[in-house]
Amino acid sequence: MRLQLLSDLHLETEAFEPEPAPGAELLILAGDIDSGWQGLRRFQNWPVPVIFVPGNHEYDQRDFDAARAGLQALSAELGFTLLDNSACIRLDDQGRRVRFLGSTRWSDFDVFGVAQRERAMRAAGYFQRVMAASRDGQSFDAAAVRAEALRCRDWLAEQLALGEQKSGEWDATVVITHFAPSLRSADPRYGKQPGTASFCNDDEALLPLARLWLHGHLHCQNDYRLGVTRVICNARGHARKNEPAGFLANAHIEVFD
Repeated sequence: MRLQLLSDLHLETEAFEPEPAPGAELLILAGDIDSGWQGLRRFQNWPVPVIFVPGNHEYDQRDFDAARAGLQALSAELGFTLLDNSACIRLDDQGRRVRFLGSTRWSDFDVFGVAQRERAMRAAGYFQRVMAASRDGQSFDAAAVRAEALRCRDWLAEQLALGEQKSGEWDATVVITHFAPSLRSADPRYGKQPGTASFCNDDEALLPLARLWLHGHLHCQNDYRLGVTRVICNARGHARKNEPAGFLANAHIEVFD
């Protein structure tokens, strides 16, 4: 199965016209497409099916649960498959079954270990103020992000564990998260500092249970392997920072490489 992967387009401010990748069978939107949501409409009537996993900025200045419901409704209107701690199976043009697991997988701030969690959460305060989201009338702060992150991780771990029990029901598993699953994805411009825990999780123990792990959030591009699993980020980012320099707008990824 050939996948086109796009993330971090930030169409609320960026001038970018997405085009279908030749030969792609499915489009994956891995979050931060447009904080105002209008840019999502550019993918309506896309020539291949669209799977959308929300990023953190899809929640900007909104109540978390209202935004989640709104994104579900908009995705249904646009004909997308929204994966928000949910799964689907799609067939490729050779009849192979690919299971997709999608989760925003918010930061749990433990990527540097429990001893560094408090420091990482303090650093996260800046990002949460920029996001300005709420939940139940309270700020969607670092503590609220961590609580949601742990729910995401528990769901992913449970679903990936099913691979060993139900391996006959699909031929490959692809995980899509907005946040990165490993420090290997950290942006080299900023290195490994407390704020990095707002971008990368330590999900390396889960990686062997997936064939392919796609993510966004980091405004840099990555393509590496950890054991049997290939990890790819094709984030565009902001032109003013020259972040799209390595972005591949019309490339596709082969699941069964």
